[in-house]
Amino acid sequence: MPAPRSALSDAYARLNRVFPGPAVMETAAGEQVPTGGGWIRAASLAEGGVGLDTFLARDDAQVLRDYGVRARPDVVAGFGLHRYAWPACLLITVPWFLLRRVPRLPVDHVSFDRSDPELSIGRMAVRPAGFACLPGDPAAALPGARVVADEEALREEVRTSVADHLEPVLAAFGPRMRRRGRALWGMATDEVVEGLWYVAQLLGEEQRAVRELEALLPGATKPYAGSAAFRELAGPDGEPLPTRDRISCCMFYTVRPEDTCATCPRTCDADRLGKLSAAAAS
Repeated sequence: MPAPRSALSDAYARLNRVFPGPAVMETAAGEQVPTGGGWIRAASLAEGGVGLDTFLARDDAQVLRDYGVRARPDVVAGFGLHRYAWPACLLITVPWFLLRRVPRLPVDHVSFDRSDPELSIGRMAVRPAGFACLPGDPAAALPGARVVADEEALREEVRTSVADHLEPVLAAFGPRMRRRGRALWGMATDEVVEGLWYVAQLLGEEQRAVRELEALLPGATKPYAGSAAFRELAGPDGEPLPTRDRISCCMFYTVRPEDTCATCPRTCDADRLGKLSAAAAS
């Protein structure tokens, strides 16, 4: 794969260094994102046919292999959406967070490859269709740049870019997950927040990410459902333990009832404290 320099390259390079799971590659100008040999275009997922069937078959097999049970089809579809949407949102939020540049990524400009067992998430190939930036950004002179007025305008670019990319994907996954409308956009909200929050921790910038995400998703930004919803709990010695209230549930409890996420709406604060304290100690 070629590795051309672009206005987004530095952000993707930093992402690859701290978290190589979603290894991000940019295609050369004018080239299509790859297909075949393990690669599947996001547009193929959005079509909801054979491409989506093949994608979800991997999740179905993975649950059976790892946990020894067969998950319900709607649960498998939810796992599959998470495994795509979580890294896909990073393609947009990481350049915004690190460089104040927001790419536009239609579904036919992104491919995903989960076939490499060495990568925890997989590889993603992108061909941005332009980007937004702030006045004074040196990248404003580059082809495809579009200057917006201020930080709030740039946040709107993030919200719009993510929504434009995910909307057709959600439309394809929704019927298989038996979810629609607010439930799907609640999942999208969680993917935006938790993806960047996690990566920012690896970058040593968690507090800034919390502030940025609270401004990005304050709770009244349709089609998103809910807000960033960060809060703190007091640990055993009074230390603050950051958490958030997820809008959606990934339904993992249907596979392993005793194991829920620390941010799951099904997890009470007492159980959250136990999970967060254990994570902090490790």
